[in-house]
Amino acid sequence: MVRLAAAALAGTAIEFYDFFVYGTAAALVLGPLFFPTFSPVAGTLAAFATFGVGFVARPLGSVLFGHIGDRHGRRPVLVASLLLTGAATVAVGCVPTYDSIGTAAPALLLVLRFLQGLGLGGEWGGAVLLTAEHAPADRRGLWSSFPQIGPALGFVLANGVMLALSATLSEAQFAAWGWRVPFWAAGVLAAAGLWLRSSLAESPRFLELREHARVPLVEVVRGHWRLVLLTAGALAVGYALFYAVTTWSLAYATERLGVSRTVMLACIMAAVVVKGALTPLVAVLSDRYGRRPLCLAGCAGAAVWMFPMIALLSTGEPLLMFLGFLVALIAFVTMFAVIAAYLPELYEPRVRCTGAAVGYNLGGVLGGALTPIVATAIADQSGRVPWGVAAYLTGIALLSLGCFALLPETRPVKAVTAEPVTG
Repeated sequence: MVRLAAAALAGTAIEFYDFFVYGTAAALVLGPLFFPTFSPVAGTLAAFATFGVGFVARPLGSVLFGHIGDRHGRRPVLVASLLLTGAATVAVGCVPTYDSIGTAAPALLLVLRFLQGLGLGGEWGGAVLLTAEHAPADRRGLWSSFPQIGPALGFVLANGVMLALSATLSEAQFAAWGWRVPFWAAGVLAAAGLWLRSSLAESPRFLELREHARVPLVEVVRGHWRLVLLTAGALAVGYALFYAVTTWSLAYATERLGVSRTVMLACIMAAVVVKGALTPLVAVLSDRYGRRPLCLAGCAGAAVWMFPMIALLSTGEPLLMFLGFLVALIAFVTMFAVIAAYLPELYEPRVRCTGAAVGYNLGGVLGGALTPIVATAIADQSGRVPWGVAAYLTGIALLSLGCFALLPETRPVKAVTAEPVTG
């Protein structure tokens, strides 16, 4: 389990590094480089729109790779998704800017961002299921949490590279070539990830199945449509919270408040490091007290904290911004530390790879794709303190709270999981 969890963690860290490095670049440089004819705010909105395309592609990736995972095994998904995401990320670093090739530049960005999202849509389901289906029932929450640490590591790695480049290069150097370096580094990371995953064994739960779903998506839509909608709505707040902190606030503070890029990256990274460290600790609590109570507590905490977080962000003071981000991400991790065990337990094994991944990634469309765009548009019409963004995030938190309230508890009792919710 240690070797398997380590490989799953490393793989998700690499794939989310690829995904997050684009978000940071979108917040900092892609607007003026690829949409120079737009105003600064419109350029940022356009860059965030290409960022959102990755989220739209993720459910499609979960359908494609979920079909492979439910029909042919979880292990092939891990290799194919890592290859696709890594290749697309390296290619982003090679795209000429608008000044060189005109409108073809943003068009290429859209295509490559779509491919990134397609690969990541398959990654999460394969990594989480392979870990969860190997884990003993009474420790499934703990072992399944390791792939969930991967996004925090990927984010810190992506932003750490950006922070180092931002601190050592001039503005002109960073805009000319510095921003491309993190994308090129993805090729080395992808090769390392493929080596780590080359010796993983197939999931024993998959091997035990006597009959595999012929068309997993059809079975999910027919028998589990209500569960898919509930899980997507429940997870929307996590995505909205995370990308409000890590992507929108970065653009807002640097452009509207005049906070330096280096300070913002450091504040956000510090909060994400704490989030990652807390992930296995919260997951242990889910093995003891259940998945659903922690998810409800995280949603309630998010709903209560959004207005204070926006107020702290608007001060532009590093310590206060860090405090706002930290409490928000603690609410986030209270939910998402247990999701890797919770979602697979909600779906029956024959369609688990498709169902869990589709629900997870649809939540990303609702929360992650729209939040930077909506928050930027709302903040542009606001005064110094964008209370409308706080109201928007609070509304998503209440929606997710209602969805979690309608889901059952699944923590195994005597190694028997709860019956899935069906439509």
